[in-house]
Amino acid sequence: MMTAPTPIPFALLDQQLTGAADSPFAIETQMIRGLETPVWRNAFPHLRAVLEHSAQFEPRDYLVYEGERFTYAEHHRQVAALAQALVRDFGIRKGDRVALAMRNYPEWPMVYWATVAIGAIIVPLNAWLSGAELAYALADSGSRILFADAERSAAIAPHRAELPALECLVTVRPSGELPAGDLPWSALAPASTNEVPLPEAVLDPEDAAAIYYTSGTTGRPKGALLTHRNLCVNQVTGVYLRARTEFRYGRTPQLPTEQMGQLISVPLFHVTGSIAMLIGSTIQGSKLVFMHRWNPEDAIRLVERERLHSFGGVPSMPLQVIESPIFHQHDTSSVKAVLFGGAPPSPELAARIRAVFPGASASNGYGLTETSGVATVNVAEDYLAKPRSAGVPAPVNQVKIMHLDELHELPVGEIGEIWIRGPQVFQGYWNNPEATARTLVDGWLRSGDLGYLDEDGSLFVVDRAKDMLLRGGENIYCIEVENALFSHPDVLDAAVVGMPDPVLGERVAAMVQLRAGSSADAETLRQHVRAQIAAFKVPERIDIVAEPLPRNANGKILKPEVKKAMGLA
Repeated sequence: MMTAPTPIPFALLDQQLTGAADSPFAIETQMIRGLETPVWRNAFPHLRAVLEHSAQFEPRDYLVYEGERFTYAEHHRQVAALAQALVRDFGIRKGDRVALAMRNYPEWPMVYWATVAIGAIIVPLNAWLSGAELAYALADSGSRILFADAERSAAIAPHRAELPALECLVTVRPSGELPAGDLPWSALAPASTNEVPLPEAVLDPEDAAAIYYTSGTTGRPKGALLTHRNLCVNQVTGVYLRARTEFRYGRTPQLPTEQMGQLISVPLFHVTGSIAMLIGSTIQGSKLVFMHRWNPEDAIRLVERERLHSFGGVPSMPLQVIESPIFHQHDTSSVKAVLFGGAPPSPELAARIRAVFPGASASNGYGLTETSGVATVNVAEDYLAKPRSAGVPAPVNQVKIMHLDELHELPVGEIGEIWIRGPQVFQGYWNNPEATARTLVDGWLRSGDLGYLDEDGSLFVVDRAKDMLLRGGENIYCIEVENALFSHPDVLDAAVVGMPDPVLGERVAAMVQLRAGSSADAETLRQHVRAQIAAFKVPERIDIVAEPLPRNANGKILKPEVKKAMGLA
């Protein structure tokens, strides 16, 4: 019986893979924002270079959505036409903001690439937000143009007067007559076979590329400003972390001999969808298959029809695929990788994936918007050995665990706040220097998450220092929901906590104390909250109590006691 090879230690392997000047994973030191920083020597300098690189895949399918297909060549023609229109018709220049709010249509990546290729800043907005929430991000970013689908166009319409900087709304796939001054997609990116070049643009790795809005602990979202370097360096990091595992167990990574295909079942407006999946797949010349909405049976059929090599999302998605009653009726043998993150996976998930997808690797990762997505990845044998770990950082990254109050580094095994440093760490929060100063300390990102490192350098994420819930991969900050509850005149006190859920990870619950003589019920409060914030943030359970909520001596609500009282602990 053959025994598995002894894995090579991470530190030794990092030295071997990055030390040679001609290695694809060679590292050099550059001065970034006044700090000496290790970077991948062979990373693309900016996203325009990525787009130009992908031109070599012209005959291949690039985007597939229901009955629609776009080759790389057709995509490039649309992107170039759109980029020319942005410059010619709207005077969009380097640093201008262009916003994007729509579901995963093929037009989404076209807007993304056209914007970043001319040096403008793309602002991908969460398509699940309310009109008021979208308007806040548009106003805060100062976006000059918004590309939206019909549903998002309708949501933003009542707020147009609040957006003097917004010069035009371009509606993708309009469902009716547009308001005066608005334009349909066809006016900017006509379906033409005429070749036009991209407008000229000179880009630098440290130029701003994107603003991703992330929920804020004060109830207002913050715009994380990511540079071209941030977005490009993480492409090499992702490849390196997976290749390192192959070398670690005595295997040589093999380049694919056929076009890869990936099912995109997560929203592109998140960094996972747009940075890890969209940009990474474009570099490799992969085919991207979009879904109108997640459905495990549809996912299985698409994997078979398109011969897809990878799929994933939050951990509940691969679990739903495996447990689908039609799973064994379809050929899913093309799957080589199942990717997930955004919620804590069960330790058994990797083994179950390996059992039904022979030869496929499962991987889990950890990252934030502020780290341009991936910070660590745990894959294949390493994941099976430590299914609760998020993996060991790449050699261009540093992770340390800091004491929350005394701000000193903690030893192996002790739980504290996760701090991250490296070329993937964001530039700061848009128009918010105070929040930037609180989050970035001498180049280190304070993640707000709690975890520890083991003796091998593996990161374990155990909790969130920020008061945040994670529902199906969507961040929900409790204070935002609490503020919406407090705005009801009958509410005296409120605390929002998470209800464990086997599919979504967590659902939103609340305990509310009403003012004396008030009579609001749970449904009344839900309707009130729903009018202010996105539907997925509305508490699904509200317990109304007569007694004061449990608090400590400093007046802070004891949320473990709240959960205990609600039977959730």
